[in-house]
Amino acid sequence: MSMYIIDTSPYVESHVSDEETNIWKVASGHFLRSKTFEIRARYQELVKDASSQLSPIFRIHNPASDGTTPVTLTFRHSQKSSFLLKFTEALKFQNLKCSRKFIETFANGIVVYSFYLHTTDMAEINRFLHHVQLLCLIPGSSMRGMFLSGELSVEEYAYAASVRKFIYYFLNQPSEEFEVLAKALKNDTLNLGRLSYLQTKLRREAVSLARINDTLIDSASLIHKLFADFERCCKEKPDFNTKLAEEIKKVTKSDIDSQILTTFLIFNAHIRKTNFWKNNKAALAFSLDPAFVTTSSLYPENPYIIYFVLGQEFQGFHIRFRDISRGGIRVIKSPHRLAFLKNMEGQFAENYDLAHTQNKKNKDIPEFGSKGTVLLNRDAQGRTKTAFQKYIAAIMDLLVIKEGTNVVDHYKNEEILFMGPDENTADLMEWAARYAQTRGYRYWKAFTTGKPPSLGGVPHDTYGMTTRGVHRYVLGCLRKMGLKEEEVTKFQTGGPDGDLGSNECLISRDKTIALVDGSGVVYDPNGLERSELIRLATNRNMISSFDTTKLSPNGFRVLVTDENVTLPSGEVVESGLTFRNEFHLHPLSKADLFVPCGGRPASINLGNVNKFFDKNGKPKYKIIVEGANLFLTQDARLVMENAGVVLYKDASANKGGVTSSSLEVLAAIAMTDAEHKEHMQVTDPNNIPPFYKSYVEEVQERIEHNAELEFECIWSEHLRTGLPRCVLTDKVSEKINELNDNIASSELFHNTELREQIMSLAIPRKLQELIPIDEILRRIPENYARATFAAYLASHFIYKYGLNASEFAFFEFISTEISKAQQKTKTEEL
Repeated sequence: MSMYIIDTSPYVESHVSDEETNIWKVASGHFLRSKTFEIRARYQELVKDASSQLSPIFRIHNPASDGTTPVTLTFRHSQKSSFLLKFTEALKFQNLKCSRKFIETFANGIVVYSFYLHTTDMAEINRFLHHVQLLCLIPGSSMRGMFLSGELSVEEYAYAASVRKFIYYFLNQPSEEFEVLAKALKNDTLNLGRLSYLQTKLRREAVSLARINDTLIDSASLIHKLFADFERCCKEKPDFNTKLAEEIKKVTKSDIDSQILTTFLIFNAHIRKTNFWKNNKAALAFSLDPAFVTTSSLYPENPYIIYFVLGQEFQGFHIRFRDISRGGIRVIKSPHRLAFLKNMEGQFAENYDLAHTQNKKNKDIPEFGSKGTVLLNRDAQGRTKTAFQKYIAAIMDLLVIKEGTNVVDHYKNEEILFMGPDENTADLMEWAARYAQTRGYRYWKAFTTGKPPSLGGVPHDTYGMTTRGVHRYVLGCLRKMGLKEEEVTKFQTGGPDGDLGSNECLISRDKTIALVDGSGVVYDPNGLERSELIRLATNRNMISSFDTTKLSPNGFRVLVTDENVTLPSGEVVESGLTFRNEFHLHPLSKADLFVPCGGRPASINLGNVNKFFDKNGKPKYKIIVEGANLFLTQDARLVMENAGVVLYKDASANKGGVTSSSLEVLAAIAMTDAEHKEHMQVTDPNNIPPFYKSYVEEVQERIEHNAELEFECIWSEHLRTGLPRCVLTDKVSEKINELNDNIASSELFHNTELREQIMSLAIPRKLQELIPIDEILRRIPENYARATFAAYLASHFIYKYGLNASEFAFFEFISTEISKAQQKTKTEEL
């Protein structure tokens, strides 16, 4: 018989920060009164250590007076339910006896579990600690009963609970009909997109997470064998277990069951790295060879590596398209259950689309595209920082592998990964860089962009990096169409409080008739007062702060909190929130120019693009320059372009930010720590290092130059081929990336004269003035230097010669560059 005593004594201070570690503030009054000095000191140490650790902390203490061994497990607990039942089952699984158990909770979210074990066998104790750590990392699921009943071991439960999420996204259900239709529509982007969407929807309905769970609950004996195969694939070169696949096919009751269980074998066969067997991990991480993705027609290009990360508060992916890649990390929040289900269903597809778009956008720079997403679990919506930190810690387990840590590594090569800010992570980049430094990551200064200037970051918003590229496309369109910016009307989503929105307000000279941001809508058919827009943008205020006395009689401002507002036209707005959410589809959102600078992906899609036309069937805009990522779906873009709209999509228009971040990375990996501190770290905003100031100016020049090159290339190709510009953006990106790969794998980089010539053009002159180019090339990784060389050659060749450039044209281009290099050498010798 077991007896449990529950104490509900309140904390001394109930409202404390997560960083508070003083036991006299975070503990309950009963705890402080009832514990001895020695026990309080023990808990003080545990709370302090756990507050700075991402993984659970295990301690084995000196034997108690009754001969038991006290063991404590301390971690930050974000789930509503206790782990006590799981931990008790772990004891039962090992036949360990425990005389006493304690759970102490603290106001800062720290929980300490104490077990007094009847054993002194360290191997047994360490095995128990390994088991309970795995249990701490896995969110609750309907599979838990299989572990609690003893059907599955701790490792088998953790493995199955992880892989079931993989199955949800990657279950292979080949459809001959779909493949035939997909091939027939390969040149019809609009309808191919519709077909892919339909297949995804039908697949989700057929194989839900609940359906997967049902299969696993009935398949304990097969899970034992699948886990044994996973162990084998971790110890030796992984491959697909054909024999076990045949057994699964024979014993399962349906094709769906067979496919679900066979997908475990696909997962096992594609393991490259994992920290599954590592002690002291913050979350489970798997690096996967993405060859399995090519079996699906939903994804047009095979990634280079996929990371899958699973933690107590979240599930995450990281997708990159080449060895050297960079992209933002996004934390996805869900305000309610339906939003969570929708976000979970589309997480991998959204991650893939973002990374793929990034890959097209990164065509001018050494780093190819990547992206990461962290989906918060339904009961962990307030744990953004914790989830992000554990996600980074788990990935770092796979980047910095030390001997004896039991990390599986079939890849065997150094990985260079760069990350940046995205939704809900902008304020976490400094932490990530400093954490990478503590983990011994060689390129920690460059691990994240979006850091504060005090750590060498170049803020895109402060210097308008992304907007500079977007606005060059706006000016290019106006120039080609013979329009004056001062006379053009513009509609803009994304307000003066954001990066793109604020800088667009500051840099533009048009007649902006409407702005939409998080606080509402402000509209004036005569044009919003420019001085008021500049004031708001300078102060980073939302349009809720717009001075309504500066609106004309036909102007209005509607906030999301407003209800039953009558507009000058007589229209009654019942809900300001709904009005804001749908205003981009409202008849009043009509102008010469539309520049989305904010908004959720797919805000304009095939289902609502018809509202971008007036009652006469005429497009509401002449020009659309897509500043916000994925604001329009590709099928919606095609509809608009087919109607005569001049449209430049995100992968072309908003690449200025990635150029800035890339050059921030270059400075970080080219400089020593001392040089970086002196020249790139701005500790006093009133005393910016001269190098930093001049380097930023050169970055801005390069952004505008690259934007002009691509704009002219796409404009010319559209005139030559008649293809939509949104299709040409993809074709130009694909052509550059394809040529980039060919150059990188060729011997051109080893042509000393050509290499020095191209690298002298690719690397900013200000950096070369500070550090000789030979020294820069010695310091940066060779694969990064090769990527820089290939990216510069490929992009400048395609921009100059176009999509139909011949091999002879490339030979001529290379010969010209070699000739320049030789002439430069002769001049230097003289």
